[in-house]
Amino acid sequence: MMAQSSEKNKGASQGLFSNYRYLCKKSLLLRAMDNARARKTWQQNLIAANVKRKAMENQTEHTPDDSDKLLKKTKSTNANQENQSTLDSENKSAAASEAGLSEHNNVDKSLRDSWEVDSGFSSEASPPASGRSSPCLGSGSTTVVALDCEMVGTGPGGRCSALARCSVLDYHGNVLYDKYVRPCHPVTDYRTRWSGIRRHHLYNAVPFNQAREEILSILEGKVVVGHAIYNDFEVLDTVLPGHMVRDTCTTRYLSRLAGFPRERCSSLKILAIKLLDRKIQVGKRGHCSVEDALASLDLYKLVEGEWEQELQNKLRSDDAPIEPSFAASNHYMKDEYWPGDVIADSQ
Repeated sequence: MMAQSSEKNKGASQGLFSNYRYLCKKSLLLRAMDNARARKTWQQNLIAANVKRKAMENQTEHTPDDSDKLLKKTKSTNANQENQSTLDSENKSAAASEAGLSEHNNVDKSLRDSWEVDSGFSSEASPPASGRSSPCLGSGSTTVVALDCEMVGTGPGGRCSALARCSVLDYHGNVLYDKYVRPCHPVTDYRTRWSGIRRHHLYNAVPFNQAREEILSILEGKVVVGHAIYNDFEVLDTVLPGHMVRDTCTTRYLSRLAGFPRERCSSLKILAIKLLDRKIQVGKRGHCSVEDALASLDLYKLVEGEWEQELQNKLRSDDAPIEPSFAASNHYMKDEYWPGDVIADSQ
């Protein structure tokens, strides 16, 4: 009996729960229907209000009153005044620009004339061989000089190079400096066959420190031309920015002009014979630094335009100075005019 009553109670409970679920669903459905009806009514009212507002705006635009006419007239007058003011300001700006351009051209002309007087690159008096107008980008007072040094040997076996003569020429080949220099250490090998230096040349020679100051004062701010020139800088104990150096030993333009492979570093003697039809460093008296500097300068003039244009393009692309290449130093020790034992040690 108890089991039967328990089953009846359970069945009744399930029936009540099912009724409750049904009523909840019904209530939710009715609420959703009411919300949808209210939303539709609100949208219809909003559309009607928008239509009414647009109709009123159109009516107002077609029948403007006197105040609207006055407002539009005022705006039109102000716009005309603004246009006239803008036109006047543009005319003044154009006039000022023309005046500034004229003044800039006058300044450029005066600077150019001043540069030609300072550097000797006047296109009328003494045009460069290549027709180039400036030896270095954006530097009106810069001039070109040619440098060559002769070395003697110091230390054991004369294997340490020391400055014994230095020559500096201007762009036209005039000698600016040519002196014998007394090294700081005793000379153990005069290398006369190549340097042209003999003992008596150094009796009254200028001390190295004094000569160095004099030479560097000449080279300051100059574009320096030379052959295997970083060896000259080494004995002078100085370093110049790469964009201020023109080494005729390493430029590909001279190699191409001479018909040599691009990577070849030819000696100054070979380039002079091939391109200048000039014999230098002949005889047993040794090299002459003035003669070598002049040969380097004339070789530079052959390819001056292309060379300078290339450097100017590099300076435009990156303002950082070009680091010097020391390939010339290796070639200097491999030069055919150096003693065989020096060449062997350098290799």
